[in-house]
Amino acid sequence: MVTGRRDRPDPSTFAGSGKVDQLREACVAHHASTVVFDHDLTAAQIRNVERAVGEGGLRVRVLDRTDLILEIFAQRARSHEGKLQVELARLEHLSTRLVRGWTHLERQRGGLSKTGGPGEKQIELDRRLIGDRVKKLKERLRKVERTRATQRAARERAGLLRVALVGYTNAGKSTLFNRLARADAYVADQLFATLDPTTRRVHLGPAQSATVSDTVGFVRNLPHGLVAAFRATLEETVQADLLLHVVDASHPRRDAQIAAVNAVLAEIGAHRIPQVIVWNKIDQVSGAQAASRRDACGSISSLSVSAATGEGMDLVRAALSERVGEQRDNLAPAA
Repeated sequence: MVTGRRDRPDPSTFAGSGKVDQLREACVAHHASTVVFDHDLTAAQIRNVERAVGEGGLRVRVLDRTDLILEIFAQRARSHEGKLQVELARLEHLSTRLVRGWTHLERQRGGLSKTGGPGEKQIELDRRLIGDRVKKLKERLRKVERTRATQRAARERAGLLRVALVGYTNAGKSTLFNRLARADAYVADQLFATLDPTTRRVHLGPAQSATVSDTVGFVRNLPHGLVAAFRATLEETVQADLLLHVVDASHPRRDAQIAAVNAVLAEIGAHRIPQVIVWNKIDQVSGAQAASRRDACGSISSLSVSAATGEGMDLVRAALSERVGEQRDNLAPAA
């Protein structure tokens, strides 16, 4: 890992010539073929770093933060909807990076009408083709969004409490979801294991039920393009009555992760939805035990649990049952 401090990014290579030299030496020493920046770079900066690090015949691919997240998303997408969302995000990101793929900006296509007419530059043709594909993807995702809206309306008419699990990536949301709903959502110790939202009805007690949705994990500085592309998925969060904010209690930067999640919730307009903090993975915290805490109004505001072992899951159900009761009281006609 190569780190450094600068007052401002180098306009040419972001990191500066000295750090680029270190990158080249590190790539040679470790036989690396990929360099990843934990920042967003311009297309020109990526191209310049690739050229500088690749001097002497070394072939190195440079990814910035958004590129890396998109690569992970592409590997994790399983459903048709998830693949559509990832393709949309990648194409919209690529449309701003065409200069990387085409150094022959003066090369022109001509002659055939299907290539845009005489004199159309290659980069213009690519941009138009990408634009056409983006329009088609957005239309297909709008159909998905309409289907989800119909399903949400049906659940709303049934008077069910709508709960969404939110949290930083790899906080244990899917494990908690499986415990609650007795489901089999994909679980793995990896970033963004869940891209596709899953909703299940959860029985909480006599005549008490709620719908619980597992959602995509958040991350700090989540690229705005990804937020837009995953709008249909994130809509499950925006339309929820309650958010279970799952936090990895064992993580050393858990407070920063909470702040990152809340920043994304504010960006999508879900910051006013009531939250219950679920401190997960207490089995990995020395001396921690399952417990619940209440706010000044008497409602459960936070829980300490282990979704992996099942410890404290009765407290989660109790918190949801309490919210169902509050919802009924609010909806009951005045005497």
